[in-house]
Amino acid sequence: MLGGLLGAYHLSADAVFLRKAHELGDRLMPAFSSASPVPLNAVNLRQLRAHSPAGYWETSTSEVTTIQLEFVDLSRQTGDPRYEAAVMAVSRHVSSLPKKDGLVPVSIDARSGRFRSSSTVSMGAGADSYYEYLLKTWLQTGRTHDFLREDFERGVEGMRTHLVQKSSPNGLLCLGEIAEGVRGPSFNARMEHLACYLGGTLALASRSGLSAAAEYMTLAERLTETCWHMYRHMPTGLSPDSVYFNTIPSAVDDIYVRPTDARNLQRPETVESLFYLYRLTGNKTYQDWGWAIFDAFNRHTRLPVGYSSIGDVKSPASPKHRDKMESFWLAETLKYLYLLFSDNPTPLIPLDKFVFNTEAHPLPIYS
Repeated sequence: MLGGLLGAYHLSADAVFLRKAHELGDRLMPAFSSASPVPLNAVNLRQLRAHSPAGYWETSTSEVTTIQLEFVDLSRQTGDPRYEAAVMAVSRHVSSLPKKDGLVPVSIDARSGRFRSSSTVSMGAGADSYYEYLLKTWLQTGRTHDFLREDFERGVEGMRTHLVQKSSPNGLLCLGEIAEGVRGPSFNARMEHLACYLGGTLALASRSGLSAAAEYMTLAERLTETCWHMYRHMPTGLSPDSVYFNTIPSAVDDIYVRPTDARNLQRPETVESLFYLYRLTGNKTYQDWGWAIFDAFNRHTRLPVGYSSIGDVKSPASPKHRDKMESFWLAETLKYLYLLFSDNPTPLIPLDKFVFNTEAHPLPIYS
């Protein structure tokens, strides 16, 4: 909500949005009253009190590391340094914690300020936008906080070492996870649609003057192609929420989907990456893939009153509409599709002047 108010302010210059963002920012500040620099995960906006529900101190790593862009922007626009100081303290603290070659667990404890040792390590839920915001906060703040860039580069290298494998028989790049099991942590060739944001983030990194720029773009293209296959291999043309990859050479199909993962929640991550890759390379293939995805959404999720998430991407005849339209369908998925097809001579929301927060709200880059 804070990012939405700030993005609306920057696009409209209507001061009401900044006033409401300032008020909301003040009401969120009690979250930073925990025993560590890690904020608490619930705030009563009326009573100005923060707590951890039912004494549950753990929160997702991405939840506490995906507030930086919004609070930095709020400080820069209001002249009040408290917001930026609070979130940069979180970033510096998380940067100081031990990691697995730059990779973070998906859970962190607000009381101790430490990662949960038995957490899953993934680029998906619980950690996804941590990596996204390392790069984007570095860009937003004029490339002045080098520890953010270094943490991003280390995280990508750790991902390539521990989480990336090739599927069989077609050699798609699979981005898996390290999950806790009975015998300890082991690699699991499960890729969430949430992880498909990474192609766009890596493409943006490749144009940001980082030393591994060429490798980042190659990785961005291959991961985005994998995410496209998650759509095109399904009978509806829509991706499931997660897939499993076959990594044994004798496999017949690269991808298989468990019935419990067959839903499509109108997520934006793949079209987000298509937008970045098209904007940065000019390759119209990414527009073609985006149009095929948009057409599939229209055929299988559009209803007289809106668009519904569906329960079964493998059943075109009966996709099981869930009677629910996700908020990010409007905020992100349709916005990225609109921008993907907006071939204006002057790009809408140029990437050298704005960063998109994790909900696709544009915030300015500061010198």
